[in-house]
Amino acid sequence: MLLATDLDGTFLAGDPEDRLSLYQTIAAHPEIKLAYVTGRSLEAVLPLLADPTLPMPDYIIADVGGSIVYGDSLQPVQPLQNNIDALWPGESQVASAVEGFALERQDVPQVRRCSYFCSPEEASNPALIEVAEKLGCDLLYSAERYLDFLPKGVNKGTSLEALADWLELEDDQVLAAGDTLNDLSMLSTRFKGVCVGQSESALLESTAHHSRTLHANRSGCGGILQAFAHFGFLGEHGIAAERRQAAQPGKAEMVMVYHRLPYEEYRGADGKLQRRRPTSPNGIIPTLLSFFGDGRPGSWVAWAIHEGDEADAFETHTTVDAERYPKLKAARVALTKEEVDIFYKRFSKEAFWPTLHTFWERAQFREEDWEVFLKVNRAFAERTALEAAEGATVWLHDYNLWMVPGYLRELRPDLRIAFFHHTYFPSADVFNVLPWRREIIGSLLQCDYIGFHIPRQVENFVDVARGVTPLQTVSRQNCAPRFITYGCAVGLERMTTAVDTGSRTVKLGAHPVGLDIDRVRTALESPKIREMMDRLREELVGVKLILSVERLDYTKGILEKLQAYERMLDENPELLGKVTLVTVCVPAAKEMTIYDELQSQIEQAVGRINGRFARIGWTPLQFFFRSLPFEEVSAWYAMADVMWITPLRDGLNLVAKEFVAAQGLLGGCGVLVLSEFAGAAAELKGALLTNPHDPKDLAQTCYWALNLPKTEAQARLRELFDIVSYNDIRRWGDEFLAAVADEPQQPVDAELARIGMAS
Repeated sequence: MLLATDLDGTFLAGDPEDRLSLYQTIAAHPEIKLAYVTGRSLEAVLPLLADPTLPMPDYIIADVGGSIVYGDSLQPVQPLQNNIDALWPGESQVASAVEGFALERQDVPQVRRCSYFCSPEEASNPALIEVAEKLGCDLLYSAERYLDFLPKGVNKGTSLEALADWLELEDDQVLAAGDTLNDLSMLSTRFKGVCVGQSESALLESTAHHSRTLHANRSGCGGILQAFAHFGFLGEHGIAAERRQAAQPGKAEMVMVYHRLPYEEYRGADGKLQRRRPTSPNGIIPTLLSFFGDGRPGSWVAWAIHEGDEADAFETHTTVDAERYPKLKAARVALTKEEVDIFYKRFSKEAFWPTLHTFWERAQFREEDWEVFLKVNRAFAERTALEAAEGATVWLHDYNLWMVPGYLRELRPDLRIAFFHHTYFPSADVFNVLPWRREIIGSLLQCDYIGFHIPRQVENFVDVARGVTPLQTVSRQNCAPRFITYGCAVGLERMTTAVDTGSRTVKLGAHPVGLDIDRVRTALESPKIREMMDRLREELVGVKLILSVERLDYTKGILEKLQAYERMLDENPELLGKVTLVTVCVPAAKEMTIYDELQSQIEQAVGRINGRFARIGWTPLQFFFRSLPFEEVSAWYAMADVMWITPLRDGLNLVAKEFVAAQGLLGGCGVLVLSEFAGAAAELKGALLTNPHDPKDLAQTCYWALNLPKTEAQARLRELFDIVSYNDIRRWGDEFLAAVADEPQQPVDAELARIGMAS
């Protein structure tokens, strides 16, 4: 069968349970073909195609019948479209012909039609009717306000008839659904039809004697469901046999969805799978675990590699820490090693990571990898749907799980879905190079709350989303005093805090991830680390230490920093023998070969710099190409005179905060030189900001930091330490969850309110 349905008031309306039931029924029955039949232009329909909760139409009849396209490719259905094009005189011809009339063009997308605001008197003007006849156009007047010039003989009904004939469908195989007089042409044809509940009275009157048109009493999708049953489209029991339920609720009041488990798995000497606490220096996992410390029932959804073919061998649920978190379960999503390698190590890092960090020219987009990404995200959503209790909060983390909200909203519309984007979110001109941007944004807009590190990333997201679907701003707020406004490349004065998508209000917020200060304090109090600091202090007598700590990644600006260091030594020979740069560079995983060339370039630069400037007893550059224990890195933090953190683009950068914490706890006066393109630059007032894309500025700012008066260095560090110690990681989590739990805000904008009161 073919379901040909109007959108607003029909397919997009009705009780939420009826909508879910109809949409899932269509998805479960491939024999049901779906056609959107709308007065909207194709351009205005595109936002709906990005909504993952809506079934993808097989065909779209848009522009009141003027456009007929395939739903997947959006390409014209030929020869049907050719026949319509031959009847259309052209937009400019119509516009010129009506210049003398009291018509105002509607500022909406239009193709093969011209739409105007028009009074009833002007609509009946014989001269206007004569113009339409000369142009070879039909006039369609509706709601005593809207006038459409259309190709002669083209409307929703004629285009639907042409499509049905082209598909070789019998009349009884087509169901047309509508709710306004504009849909009369569909319901006046030879097909079965339904006027859904709350239809326009004029439509009901016009179809009162149509034996093949049902007047339903349920609105929107509910009326279509009634028609399915009334006409027996799904067998003698109709839709009653097909009513589908959302996933059954679980018991977890909070579900944490993270790509990693809250423990590490490894094979013991006996070959059995064992667990231990994470050894990776990731302060977020302990913080996320702490939200289950009050004994609330919870689940932590993450992947686990499933080795072997026996389904019974895979343990879907494990305890995390029975003593500390007695009601927390790890819900493991079974992935093969190949799926993990494609989904995370290859696709996420080769397609999304470079694009998010504005290196789109490095991105590699593979459709087959996207399919694996979708499969993994669907598996995460299905597991989450089974874990969450009725009305539970689900907290999703980062771009690896972009598509989970869309799948999850379909499975469990009752859930409160929150998402935190740990990675930088770029502007629209960068993000839009992604082939799947509509699907990604459509999924994210199924969330109730989305958090980013800083306001600039929030606004970038809103800008991208506006290019996908119409959004209404619900509320905005000033960024100061929490964030820098005009003082850095990522500064912003005001940010959006809520948008209306037409179907839900999505709240937005800026929440820079904080630091676990106690972790730094514990490291610095270790006797072993105190001995290390004493040793470093002796070794560095008379030499100022510049420290750099980062992962091997082109986004970190490592090569640019080395070149700037070389330039600084070249232009300031008095520094020779008086300064040294220590760089700790954590290598990438072996599977990530995309960094091999960068590593080779860095090694060449290190060799060149030491070859040019080294002297007996003095090495200008010490490069540790390995991961050091956090405790040892903390010792280097404490000894550094200058911390040189210069990523070309970074979501936040916790290393800068770790340095500030170490220096602040010991009463030091180290200077933080920070890239103004790092998210932390919008928050860390007191840092010396530098442009990592400007070699001269990089070198000069580092030189300035080396020669900063001690009193100024101390004042800057005190300001930085106050920010870092107050806005710690616990406050980050608490504030995020508090924002998620808040009730939907009223449409309020302080600036607009003041203007309104003044007027």
